[in-house]
Amino acid sequence: MKSENPEVEETDGEFDAVDIDLEDEAHHSDLRDGEPHWYVIHCYSGYEKKVRHNLEQRIDTMGMKSMIFDVVIPTQEEIEVKDGKRRTVERHVFPGYVLVNMIMSEESWYVVRNTPGVTGFVGMGNEPTPLRTEEVSQILRRMEADAPRVKVTYKVGERVRIVDGPFNDFRGTVSEIDMERTKVRVMVNFFGRETPVELDFLQVEKS
Repeated sequence: MKSENPEVEETDGEFDAVDIDLEDEAHHSDLRDGEPHWYVIHCYSGYEKKVRHNLEQRIDTMGMKSMIFDVVIPTQEEIEVKDGKRRTVERHVFPGYVLVNMIMSEESWYVVRNTPGVTGFVGMGNEPTPLRTEEVSQILRRMEADAPRVKVTYKVGERVRIVDGPFNDFRGTVSEIDMERTKVRVMVNFFGRETPVELDFLQVEKS
């Protein structure tokens, strides 16, 4: 279940921004096939929600619902441990980028490109490039995942503190991280000997 008020945390994006000349409206003519595609628009990091709000308002007031169908900010919920407490954070997967499902035309391009906060479409040269179907499917699947991912804030060789289980409050050094099994192995000094202890990600926090 999604958290009602998750904290938003940003990480590095995976798209390259391309600014588009406002006067150059002929550059996207090859994409006018009359079919909806997902495009990526760039904005300043931290303004994604404002841009989505602005664009949705323009779509409504300018009567563009038949051309611009959806505006999505790719996010993913994660669970992290801080000060011994678990909390859910909503992470921006691509900070500074917003996805738009639209039929490309002179009018729809103008509406999106001139939305306050939008700095350009992402594409090759000056041409907005639609995402491949498999790319969109992968992003949407990550967003729709029922269980939040566990955020790992430590790495091999770092000191950590165990916050749950029989070794609660013990400190040790991370020797192995198994992302697939969401397990971490910590070397703990137990009765004068270094002992490996396998724990869940959520049982450990950075010391």
